[in-house]
Amino acid sequence: MLKRLASSREALLVAAIGVLLVLISTRFPTFAAPSNLANVFNDTAPLMILAIGQMMVILTRCIDLSVAANLALTGMVVAMLNVAMPGLPIAVTLGLSLALGAVMGMANGLLVWKLDIPPIVVTLGTMTIFRGIIFVISGGDWVNSHEMSAAFKAFPRADLAGLPVLSWIAIAVIAAAGLFMARTALGRAFFAVGGNPNAAVYTGLDVGRSQFWAFTISGALAGLTGYLWVARYAVAYVDIAGGFELEVVAACVIGGISIAGGIGSVGGAVLGALFLGVIKNALPVVNISPFWQLAISGTAILIAVAVNARSTRSKGRIILKRAEQPA
Repeated sequence: MLKRLASSREALLVAAIGVLLVLISTRFPTFAAPSNLANVFNDTAPLMILAIGQMMVILTRCIDLSVAANLALTGMVVAMLNVAMPGLPIAVTLGLSLALGAVMGMANGLLVWKLDIPPIVVTLGTMTIFRGIIFVISGGDWVNSHEMSAAFKAFPRADLAGLPVLSWIAIAVIAAAGLFMARTALGRAFFAVGGNPNAAVYTGLDVGRSQFWAFTISGALAGLTGYLWVARYAVAYVDIAGGFELEVVAACVIGGISIAGGIGSVGGAVLGALFLGVIKNALPVVNISPFWQLAISGTAILIAVAVNARSTRSKGRIILKRAEQPA
């Protein structure tokens, strides 16, 4: 039992986060205060939501590098819509954000499924297209706080039982994703088509269709995050969330989601995001420039991929040894 717990990526991440908090708290005791930890969770909420969508895509042996651009385009559209129609209900804004993000995710999924274009090529292309569309519709102008309605900005910041609504939305997404991956046929299909696409075909699963739905869900979550992001920070512009896709991929890989597909969990993606969130919030406290965050994220990806690859090779050797024993 202890050996299995020690080899669990989730348990190791919990331990790593705990060690980080202890080390930081030795110099800055208030960092581990419940109120500050709640702020860290809230700051990391957008990353957690995007990481869950990215996890589903990676499980199917794909990758979505357009999530940050999807976020930015959706955020700009709903911000401009709010300026034009300040009385639009928040429920409608949320629905439009989800729908617009899902449409962009579907575009990625269709190109991968129907045209058989490599996912990294598709999403690099759509990432550039989405950023270009933002510039076209906005003319390069920003939508600033004073142009947004009070209700539009207040929703993700509103306090509910001691936590902002943004945090509660992240918790709801985590819970829903956990149930979806464990209890639905499509959730299990993501694991199957990523673990062994050829075997999945023989069991009646459509690999391309499963990848399409993974991209769609990832896009919808990116769209949702787009509204929450611009409302929380009260600004929308062309380069919003620039480079954030690297952090999303880093959170997944650190959380044990295999780039080769078929291996991963919602808990791993969330803990990977929290690990990066703690580091991001700790950098200013320990007087390290936040610009180091990208370097840290890139290093973490390399280390995590190496660990995942080594773990996979070890499992393969064990299987061979067991197969040799009866002979």
